[in-house]
Amino acid sequence: MSPDTKVDNSSEQSTGARQTGVWPAQQIRDACETGIIRARNPLDPAQIQPASLDLRLGETAYRVPASFLPGPAATVADKLEAFGAEAFSLEQGAVLCTGNVYIIPLQESLELRKRMSGLANPKSSTGRLDVFARVITDFGTEFDTIREGYRGPLWLEVAPRSFDVKLRTGSQLAQLRLKTGSPPSTSASVKRLDERAPIIAAEPGQADIKDGAIALSVDVVGDPDSGLVGYKARKASEYVDVDRVNYYDREVFWRPVYRPDAGGVVLKIDDFHILATKERIAVPSDHAADMVAYDTLVGEFRAHYAGFFDPGFGYVNEKRVGTPIVLEVRSHEVPFMVEDGQIVGRMEMERLCEPTDSPYGSGIGSSYQGQGLTLSKQFKS
Repeated sequence: MSPDTKVDNSSEQSTGARQTGVWPAQQIRDACETGIIRARNPLDPAQIQPASLDLRLGETAYRVPASFLPGPAATVADKLEAFGAEAFSLEQGAVLCTGNVYIIPLQESLELRKRMSGLANPKSSTGRLDVFARVITDFGTEFDTIREGYRGPLWLEVAPRSFDVKLRTGSQLAQLRLKTGSPPSTSASVKRLDERAPIIAAEPGQADIKDGAIALSVDVVGDPDSGLVGYKARKASEYVDVDRVNYYDREVFWRPVYRPDAGGVVLKIDDFHILATKERIAVPSDHAADMVAYDTLVGEFRAHYAGFFDPGFGYVNEKRVGTPIVLEVRSHEVPFMVEDGQIVGRMEMERLCEPTDSPYGSGIGSSYQGQGLTLSKQFKS
């Protein structure tokens, strides 16, 4: 099978929606209309992605002394009051500085019902900017986890790591994926999916599948001509405005990393790298994918901060072309060397309730369609 051969990436069960699964775009739209998803300001249709909803910042930010979870007996507002958190406006824009932690109320809130739950994640551009962003709920005991039947506001913890960033009311740093029930994802089900619609290669059956997740490896060979394998964040004196596109010169903020003469790329403690997978991923339109961000079994480093991959990622006009995953990598505890082909993480697959009517791609303004080794959209291509 050639890379651009058309494959069946549609649902095996095309006769109606499943009772469990991740919500596709059309179900998210319905939830907005019925009040399951609520917003202080009218939603922009562009917020609705193939299987997730982009979340908007509110009008005020709070600087806090440390990251926190409210726990089962408190709201986020209770904790902010206890901290005596410093509030400031985002309506005209504000610069958030590295080394600080901020809590920002989001414009969207939820009125979930029985069997409805969710998971949040930073958007791709947020992860590639090295901005740590996590959703918090009232009475929450886990980050980025929206418990079943949750009814209440959503808050975002923001901690810039490499660069100061300018944000404003309406900026979108995180996205929310909602689901009904707990759709099973086993090694057997992922193997069946890979046979029907190859996930990491043009031919089925080549995925390394363990515990229902697909192994992904790092590319340290890079471009055959230039030898470029990635980028390392510089200490820049300028800030990045997250709402500017194709604006900043990459040389100010990034140092290129080239193929090593021998061995691999050494990740020094807390240096931030942009690398890419050797595998070219394709996610069929009735599934979504999520990368396990931190797996100590393969090393003391985090390989991905923005973990959602939409249905249709890696397809162009319904043809499978495959797209590498950009990795946001930071080593912890000790320096670590990654070598070409080394496993750096695993990708989990989750089925949708039904195929999305808005698959990932340029048709809906997806920023990283057909990406190679790509920095966030704020930097000039």
